[in-house]
Amino acid sequence: MPNKYNSSKRHHIPKQCYKVSNWHEYNNALRQRGRIDFWINDIEKSWYHPDRVFDGTGSSQMYTDDAILICHEIRVTFRLPLRQTEGFINSLFEMAELPLICPHYSLLSKRLAQLDIKSPCYLKRSNSEDDTVAIAIDSTGLKRYGRDEWHQEKHQVASKTSWRKLHLGVGDDHYIYASLLTDKNTMDDRVVKPLCEQIQVDVNHVSADKMYDDNLVYETLENHFPEADVVIPIREGLYYDESHHPIRCRNQIEIAAKGQIAWQRSHQYGKRNVSEMAMQRYKRTFGNRLHARELANQKMETMIACGVLNRFTGLGMPKSYRVA
Repeated sequence: MPNKYNSSKRHHIPKQCYKVSNWHEYNNALRQRGRIDFWINDIEKSWYHPDRVFDGTGSSQMYTDDAILICHEIRVTFRLPLRQTEGFINSLFEMAELPLICPHYSLLSKRLAQLDIKSPCYLKRSNSEDDTVAIAIDSTGLKRYGRDEWHQEKHQVASKTSWRKLHLGVGDDHYIYASLLTDKNTMDDRVVKPLCEQIQVDVNHVSADKMYDDNLVYETLENHFPEADVVIPIREGLYYDESHHPIRCRNQIEIAAKGQIAWQRSHQYGKRNVSEMAMQRYKRTFGNRLHARELANQKMETMIACGVLNRFTGLGMPKSYRVA
């Protein structure tokens, strides 16, 4: 269970084992992720602005937003610095004999914040847009700068690492529908509204951990998803009060009557695992460190990375079943 109930005895529980039933399809999907034509397919017509006049008057920007976006998608996918990204893409164009030039690395940095991507689902999903999904909300930390843990332990120095918080809204189909990067001091329950504003699909289930147990969170979720079942564990020491949100009071009464585990099972709280898996996929794919220096660029960097994960999800995901 996501909520570590009776954690003092959990070390006696053997680890669950799973097998993948669609290994052949998933294995091919993993191969497709690294194909260059998957990222730069049919880009010759959308690389430069069609109304660009090369007369030195600065009539319009030379490169389209799609060109800048493709460059940064390749950058985050292959974990390349800006200069290496420029050289890598130019070499691809030369081998493919395309009459294109990659934007200068300084232009890539300047145009990153100007992309103004509103949601990680900026590309159309492979399945139907009318599907009803269950959303799990959670957050994780990403390094901004500073020495790593090995350097701190060896030289006995204090940590000067600065962190950003990445907040995600993940569906049970493993698509990331909402993403927001904030400073490390922003509380989780204060970003629920901007996350909900990014979600443009029907939602029938919302789950989160105890940090989101607040009346304002329940009100925000009810306004955006009136038909959704809100499943958030109650904080310790909370007393019943009629001033609380009705769903919050319902959860408190049911937990007291059924117990924590029975309440989790009856409301499918285990669906929150998709948010933990999404954060693990993010850090395994792109690392736990931000590459951009400015906050505006960092926000677009994480938004693009979440969009890349959505493209990976569209290629194929493993279907597993428990064996032990």
